[in-house]
Order: sequence, then structure tokens, then C-alpha cells
Amino acid sequence: MWSEFKKFAMRGNVVDMAVGIIIGAAFGTIVKSLVADVIMPPIGLILGNVDFSSLFMVLKEGATAGPYLSLAEATKAGAVVIAYGAFINTVISFLIVAWCVFMLVRGMNRLQSKPEEAPAEPTTKECPYCLSQVPIKAVKCAFCTSELPT
Repeated sequence: MWSEFKKFAMRGNVVDMAVGIIIGAAFGTIVKSLVADVIMPPIGLILGNVDFSSLFMVLKEGATAGPYLSLAEATKAGAVVIAYGAFINTVISFLIVAWCVFMLVRGMNRLQSKPEEAPAEPTTKECPYCLSQVPIKAVKCAFCTSELPT
């Protein structure tokens, strides 16, 4: 059983998939930082000093009554909240990752696609009298012996 598992694990596509998952997780971390630390602060500044990661809506107050100044404070108090700011950050992260994957697949498809070849010159033509296929250079039909137009 061990040798069978080893054979399965060492197959090329399994190793490739593992490498892809590891690289994807690392890439996801980079994109998350890009969104949280680079993209969202200027957007928040433009919208009036809004920190998207701390936007939330209280559904039910916790043990300590609100108002809560931060999401962490509301969560610590046990309040039931909808953290829509974190959701906005996650959606933007997903869109960036999806765009990068699309561009990667698009590039790979371009590398793999072969240029279209011109259609081959015809080697036969049709006899207008008996509708048989004859060589393109023929002057007489081999089937009905009619003279062919040139």
C-alpha cells in the first residue's frame, strides 16, 4: 500500500497541483495585502477617511451596550455584527486574483496556440459533365472522356 501511495503522490500532475496550491496561497496573501494596505486606504481617503476593514453594522448589542467605535470592540463585547467592510475587501481581493488568473490563462493559451495554416491548394477538380473528381491538371475526364474547360 505504501508503494502504491508513493507512486500516486509522485505522479507529475499531483506534484504540479501541490505546487500550484502553495503558490496560489502565497499569491492570495500578497493580493490581500495589496488590497488592504495599498488600494483601500486611498479609496477610503477619497471617500472621507473611511477604513473599509472596520465598517460594520450592529444587529444585536453585546453584553456591553454600544455604540462601538471599532469592529474589534463590538466583537469583544459579544455584539452580533455584519462586517460588510471586510466583505468589500474580500470581494476586491477576489476580483484581483480572478483577473490575474484570467491573464495567466490567456497568456498560456496564446503560447500554446499554433498559427493557422493557409488552406492547401486543391489537387482535384470536378468534371462538369459526370461530376467525378479528376486531377486539377487534367484536360480530359478519365471517367466520361469529355474535354474539360481550362
